[in-house]
Amino acid sequence: ASLHLKDLHGLAFGAGPGSFTGVRIAAGVAQGLGFGANLPVVGVCTLMALAEASGESKVIACLDARMGEVYHAVYVRTASGWQAIIEPGLYKPDAVPAVVGDDWVGVGSGWQTYGEVLADAYRGQIQSTQPALLPIASAVLALAQPTFESGEAKPAGDAMPIYIRNRVALKTVEREQGLRL
Repeated sequence: ASLHLKDLHGLAFGAGPGSFTGVRIAAGVAQGLGFGANLPVVGVCTLMALAEASGESKVIACLDARMGEVYHAVYVRTASGWQAIIEPGLYKPDAVPAVVGDDWVGVGSGWQTYGEVLADAYRGQIQSTQPALLPIASAVLALAQPTFESGEAKPAGDAMPIYIRNRVALKTVEREQGLRL
């Protein structure tokens, strides 16, 4: 494409949750390009981007967080956009928060890895799943657009990842003791 950085009015990026390295790279690229071109940035929650990419209106978004856990959030599409019914959090697949009602759509890699466990947790409330769905760029842009239009985008230096898991590794002593995260 013949699009150049100077042609842009801002940068949107998937801020997480997700892989530690992936969200750091996304935030770092947004910061670097934003500083270099003096562009504002908007970080978008990857779980909400999954909901947007799904094309559905009642979404249980789950990303495989590794270590036997999922990043999880529940969203409903309203006239004014997505409303978080359950904010993003980190859960064991068999301990996800309950939802009210039926006809929910499960999206994201958590459904691929822990589909049976999650289906059991939601006992017949799931209409369908989209386990291979990714938080695609067009969804990130659609969610960031209102923030750009309202003038609420942030300076590039404020591009920060969304971290939910505080601990990503065991100390050597803990590993030697056979502990697991």
